[in-house]
Amino acid sequence: MTDSAHSPPCGLGPDLERPTLRNRAIPVHLQVLTTLGFLATGCFQRELADRSGISQPSLSSMMSGVLSGIIKLTGRYIRFPYTLSEQADIKVQFAAVAGFPNVIGAIDCTHVAIRAPSQNEAAFINRKQIHSINVQVICDATMTLTNVVARWPGSTHDSFILRNSSQLPYGYPLKRWLLTPFPNPQSTEERRYSDVHTLTRSVVERTIGLLKGRWRCLDASGGRLLYNPEKVCRIVRACAVLHNMAQQNGLPLIMTDQQANDPEPDPHVYPPDARNIQAVRLREDVMRRL
Repeated sequence: MTDSAHSPPCGLGPDLERPTLRNRAIPVHLQVLTTLGFLATGCFQRELADRSGISQPSLSSMMSGVLSGIIKLTGRYIRFPYTLSEQADIKVQFAAVAGFPNVIGAIDCTHVAIRAPSQNEAAFINRKQIHSINVQVICDATMTLTNVVARWPGSTHDSFILRNSSQLPYGYPLKRWLLTPFPNPQSTEERRYSDVHTLTRSVVERTIGLLKGRWRCLDASGGRLLYNPEKVCRIVRACAVLHNMAQQNGLPLIMTDQQANDPEPDPHVYPPDARNIQAVRLREDVMRRL
């Protein structure tokens, strides 16, 4: 094979090639492929190390370097639509789903199971009484991630992000830029609004299902991640970058019906909305436009 056949994707080589006097330094392509094997399957490191012909400590060390190299690409592959032209394209794409106007993103949370951490253990116990990292994402209508942290820019006040519930602490209150369904839709208009909202927002559930389908280490079927919370967050970030790389390059993934949606969705409970008068009026205005 030529050197180009072993070239790592997206210029990871400079981050992973280290000066060494050893005769058997681990090639960059093997570092990348073995790390991708872990992310895609969630297998134990020792099993993957045996397959690659390296030691488990070497795998653990090199995996950290590969994750860092991938995370450095975050700014290139995960970008929130700040410009008017970017937002306009996304609004058109979301409107094509079910007719909901002015949407620039759908947001939801999912859980990634972890081993009980040695510090602040109780803080990581979720509603199912297992230890997990709660991951929040925003996506566009093409199931591309546009944000993986809990931040929303103030400049999006005239656009909408859709959320499945106004329940706290799992959800968010109704805001002018964050539209939730009606807690208990009564009229035909309210029911139609909630149906269209649910259909449009389901894109984010499919996105999370696709993310976890591609990178099984994030899914419960791959087992719990046996790392501290900080490293798990780095794994999640790397998987998010790789997810968008796959989306941008049109790489398909055949998924079962069970995998097609978020395996760990938050409960869909709709308590009464807080009286944010401007947001309530805006939601009613959108309802009348559907």
